[in-house]
Amino acid sequence: MEKKELHYIHSSAEYLDNIIKLCVDYSPKLITALVILFIGLYAIRILNRLVRRIMIKRELDPTLSRFLADSLLWALRVLLFITFISKLGIETSSFVAVLGAAGLAIGLSLQGSLSNFAGGMLIILFKPFRVGDTIEAQGVTGTVNEIQIFVTKLVTGNNQVIFVPNGILSNGVITNFSMGKNRRANLLLNISYDTNIKTAKGIVMQVLENNPKVLKTPAPNVIVNLLTDSAIQLAIQPWAKNTDYGQMCSDVLEQCKDAFDQAGIVIQPFVKEASKK
Repeated sequence: MEKKELHYIHSSAEYLDNIIKLCVDYSPKLITALVILFIGLYAIRILNRLVRRIMIKRELDPTLSRFLADSLLWALRVLLFITFISKLGIETSSFVAVLGAAGLAIGLSLQGSLSNFAGGMLIILFKPFRVGDTIEAQGVTGTVNEIQIFVTKLVTGNNQVIFVPNGILSNGVITNFSMGKNRRANLLLNISYDTNIKTAKGIVMQVLENNPKVLKTPAPNVIVNLLTDSAIQLAIQPWAKNTDYGQMCSDVLEQCKDAFDQAGIVIQPFVKEASKK
């Protein structure tokens, strides 16, 4: 019994000595790795702030600046982590192989997200629209509130928030109403065949000339758009600044209705023609 106890005590002491020796031998690597980690994190933070300030001074697009700064931040963090584990004595080659395999598996399972990521990159780089632009895409119309990496956030006129995936957004048709400074309307009014066309066009032109939101250049225009079975269709084509466009359309239609009423001109209802069989 005493021999067993002595052997156990001897084994424990030897095990403890090995642990102490391992800690002494390994502590320089651990301290060096921790110093590199903390200094690296601090340096990355300073560098990231410096890069953001430079991009702001260069007046780069805010979305592109944020994306580049975040990408640089995570790339430097990954490099720092690999340096940290290499200082600890861990083989980085096997670790990188594991990361590669994990990245492949994640990529296959997130193909839709990667498509949206690629779409976000295309939108940020080629700029078919910017934050604050009013666009129509994928059947929705709204003002661009934020361009994220995977989705674009739109706010509609009735304050609904719509998130459109960047993948289908970058591959579809996009109508940007804000890219040009001015925008032309195409307002349709039906009048009776009893109406003198020149008189009606003169009244509409007078309304357009008196509206302060209608631009003088390019000049507005009024044309006969269509002759239907029941009415003469006039197309009113005034220009306005993008900021005034909605209010201008409403004002012109209202003022034309009032002017036609005073002149005794009847506005015909829109009647759909029967389809030919």
